[in-house]
Amino acid sequence: MNDKGFTTQIVHGDRESLIEHGSVHKPVHNVVLYGYKTAEELAAVFQNKQPGYSYGRQNNPTTTALQTKISALEAGIDSICFATGMAAISATCLTLLKAGDHLISSQFLFGNTNSFFQTLTQFGIEVSFVDATDVANVKAAVQPNTRMVFVETIANPCTQVADLKAIGEFCQQQQLVYVVDNTMSSPALFRPKAVGASLSINSLSKIIAGHGEVLGGSITDLGQYDWSQYPNINESYRKGDPQKWGLQQIRKKGLRDMGATLAPDSAHRIAIGAETLALRVEKACSNAQALADYFAQHKAIKQVYYPGLAGHPQHQRAQELFCGFGSLMSIDLVDDDACFEVLNKLQSVVLSSHLGDNRTLAIPVAHTIFYEMGPERRASMGISEGTIRISVGIEDQADLLADFERALG
Repeated sequence: MNDKGFTTQIVHGDRESLIEHGSVHKPVHNVVLYGYKTAEELAAVFQNKQPGYSYGRQNNPTTTALQTKISALEAGIDSICFATGMAAISATCLTLLKAGDHLISSQFLFGNTNSFFQTLTQFGIEVSFVDATDVANVKAAVQPNTRMVFVETIANPCTQVADLKAIGEFCQQQQLVYVVDNTMSSPALFRPKAVGASLSINSLSKIIAGHGEVLGGSITDLGQYDWSQYPNINESYRKGDPQKWGLQQIRKKGLRDMGATLAPDSAHRIAIGAETLALRVEKACSNAQALADYFAQHKAIKQVYYPGLAGHPQHQRAQELFCGFGSLMSIDLVDDDACFEVLNKLQSVVLSSHLGDNRTLAIPVAHTIFYEMGPERRASMGISEGTIRISVGIEDQADLLADFERALG
């Protein structure tokens, strides 16, 4: 079905393979162990000499169906799903990097990812944080031991857009693993494959699932990195097709050894949510643009951070890269001290830390999700004491505008 459209592929993807009893969705396989008729067959599955399932911690038919969907969404060669987005990021770094290696990361980074990268330094992995909106900063940070570059598409919370294409070209020249966190754009707006990314990461809990009731994460190999040239692939995984070596190591270490396994029921819920991804994203982007235009004219608001506004520093880049400007934005109030007062007046908007939900969510950034970073690190990311992050949902546009008008008035 590769000649079909984005949503058609996802809605009908499960029927590409034989499904029990004619179901249109892959059923939930709540199973831990798999039995085989002969010991030879069991051994062949464990040694990857034939397809099959070895143990629930490593693989599951329901999760495999979701991984096929994610690969189709990202136009990748294969995907691995994890219990959370952070589990996917952790597994990628801990299995592909080792003590003495160097990682270059965007300084405009999700708070928990930033915290995890600080933890990496305790294991002897050096991390440099740079302004990734300009490839020159990435180039300047490269060292002989640099192995990986990590960026987000649209940064949380102040929506900086990385120099994705130029960084991709540079990473390919230098044979660096290029990891793009696609969570805040989602495959509905952007495919990291287009900029030469090696791996794409998504927090499935957010835009892809959309309904705020399930956790999950994924890593997709986009088929653009030569793993035969990567020095950190264990000898035991240097067998068969080199294109699969990277994911094989992540799967074995991240799932089998670390146990960051996605539950089959969660995989099923995410797969169902993904069917309406494009429809939800289109509505959320429309609502976000309307809110951003409204905020830009409001006397109580000092700054609006949204790539869809002409005054955004990377507006032109976002136009060229993405099919839409996303559903994430932040605002700075003229009066920082009014932050809580404004939030407490909202009625339809939910005060919550989640992102990419069907409901519109708002949160005081400096006081909550980025509080642990401290004021100096927050300032380097463009976060003020009065910054309010808004994840725009799919509600009726007039209701959202009225809710903020009441709160700001």
